[in-house]
Amino acid sequence: MNKIILEEIFSPGCHTCRELEVFWEGIKGDFSNVDFRRIDATSDQGQKLVQKYIIFSSPTIIINGELFATGGFDKKKLLEKLKSY
Repeated sequence: MNKIILEEIFSPGCHTCRELEVFWEGIKGDFSNVDFRRIDATSDQGQKLVQKYIIFSSPTIIINGELFATGGFDKKKLLEKLKSY
């Protein structure tokens, strides 16, 4: 099973970011090969990613270094993408 790095770039107080985190908590048992990382957009690491991917809204989802979604997420598409690995 391939290792997957799922990064969430979040903003403090972001409601949609919280929805993503709750969703992940509900499905993470099915994805033992996924390393979920929460990165605060205001941190040094977060600011580097904001500049690299030209992020304007949160949450931003990056999967294995590839920009997947920004400003929200589609649960079905996220599941499909994770299963495709």
